[in-house]
Amino acid sequence: MRKIAHILLIGLLLVTSCEDVIDVDLDTAQPRLVIDASLRWIKGTDGSSQVIKLTQTAPFFDNDIPPASGAQVTVTDDKNNTFNFIEENNSGLYKNDNFIPEIGGVFNLSIVYNNETYVGTETMQSVVPIDRVEQKNDGGFSGEDIELKFYYTDPAGVENFYLFEFLVTNRSLLTLEVYDDEFTDGNEIFGFYSDEDLKSGDELVVTNSGISRRTYDFTNILLQQTADNSGGPFETQPATVRGNCVNQTNPDNYPLGYFRVTETDVYNYTVQ
Repeated sequence: MRKIAHILLIGLLLVTSCEDVIDVDLDTAQPRLVIDASLRWIKGTDGSSQVIKLTQTAPFFDNDIPPASGAQVTVTDDKNNTFNFIEENNSGLYKNDNFIPEIGGVFNLSIVYNNETYVGTETMQSVVPIDRVEQKNDGGFSGEDIELKFYYTDPAGVENFYLFEFLVTNRSLLTLEVYDDEFTDGNEIFGFYSDEDLKSGDELVVTNSGISRRTYDFTNILLQQTADNSGGPFETQPATVRGNCVNQTNPDNYPLGYFRVTETDVYNYTVQ
């Protein structure tokens, strides 16, 4: 027994001695402001309650995302209305309860943070409702995946861009897709969702938002860069994708994120 234990000990030492600790030396940079300002007028509501989320960039291996607390956040419209967004408990969440949405209205975002002023402008786009859902249970390469099609009718003669968000609530799984009507103008078309782990009883919250061409282009590039074939976690992205917000005080310290204002349709669906 002593010889066996001795052999095991030597083997353990050999295995552990062959392990090398690799320190990944990542470049660090000054934190940047990250703007998540998505003002959505959900069909069937007055759209008065809105939230803007501000955070800071953090080192790659940090688990916590630091909030950007202490900012002054306002949105103004083209009718000279000003909407003040008040931070809740140093959380980086800035809320307003008297927002007035308007299809075609022009809205201007202003953020004063660390003595620098960030601004962005966007026009609220309309959206048509989701009319119906088709479910297919023999999709995918395996012939066993569930596929869902959420149909809507595109307005004829109008250039439209759409952002679909598919949220599987029991897994907190969010998937984004963007569509345009270049080749489907005026037709019934659909947003498509499939997931090999989707099963009967799963609940989806599906939102379809009308977005501008610039928002479509921005989101489309982001989705391409974060696709499964875009490389590993240390893969260099082709370029930093900048949103529609700029730093008026110090242009070199540009923010990340986006400011958008949309009309949004929400559709709740239980997988059959």
